[in-house]
Amino acid sequence: MSGPDFRLTWGRWSLDLGVRPHIMGVINVTPDSFSDGGDFYTFESALEQGWSLVKAGADLLDVGGESTRPGSERISEAEERSRVLPLIEALADRIPVPISIDTYRAGIAQDALRAGASIINDISAGRLDPEILKVAARAGVPLILMHMKGQPKSMQDHPTYDDLMAEIKMFLADAMQRAEAAGVSREMIILDPGLGFGKTYDHNLILLNRLEELVALGRPLLIGASRKAFLGQILGGAPPKERDVATAAASVLAAYKGGCILRVHEVRPTREALLVTRAVMREHA
Repeated sequence: MSGPDFRLTWGRWSLDLGVRPHIMGVINVTPDSFSDGGDFYTFESALEQGWSLVKAGADLLDVGGESTRPGSERISEAEERSRVLPLIEALADRIPVPISIDTYRAGIAQDALRAGASIINDISAGRLDPEILKVAARAGVPLILMHMKGQPKSMQDHPTYDDLMAEIKMFLADAMQRAEAAGVSREMIILDPGLGFGKTYDHNLILLNRLEELVALGRPLLIGASRKAFLGQILGGAPPKERDVATAAASVLAAYKGGCILRVHEVRPTREALLVTRAVMREHA
């Protein structure tokens, strides 16, 4: 289960994404995220979760301080900063994997990089704060650009597409062009088609089924299926924390279709599912 020869090298880090899918563990330092809001809201619980995810096999961590669930309200930059910076500083001194800052604000991204983060994950692909593209360019760090139709507060209000895959592909191609125009090296760009962000149940299934069409964009794909509502619908209404097996299934499928980074809340189920799949494919390909 290997893909295009994507190798990202920057600072003291290197991710060889062409050899195997990499797992990104999620830490939401929020009281209201759809999946684990409040679970890791305190510094101590978030720090412990970071350690736990790395020990379970996470290749990188993603730290976010603002919920982007459907209907969520924005918080102040000061509040976001107070949630994420102390944790990033503490984790950067203790863990052996790179840390991503999940933010659309240029100021937060800049401060997080100073605190020890080394990847920027922007759900708005530079639309909400274009300066974030310049922050990534100056720092020379990987930048994740995600497709989202609308904004978190309203993105699930009857999203429609004339041609789902063509529109996502066009959006991501434009995002890459804007990032490169701001000085970001193409070799540092990662693309996320945005499962669950401005997409219906059917949209999400189509996107996963046709994911390989986005491989043509020529950059690594990050897939965040973890605990999303469409998985709950498949399982007959299972709540978010009972969707980790379904997450593993969707993540392995995404990897098979070209996904290079799998963003999950619980690392172990997805890691073990990948190990089994890779063993079978390696021995019996």
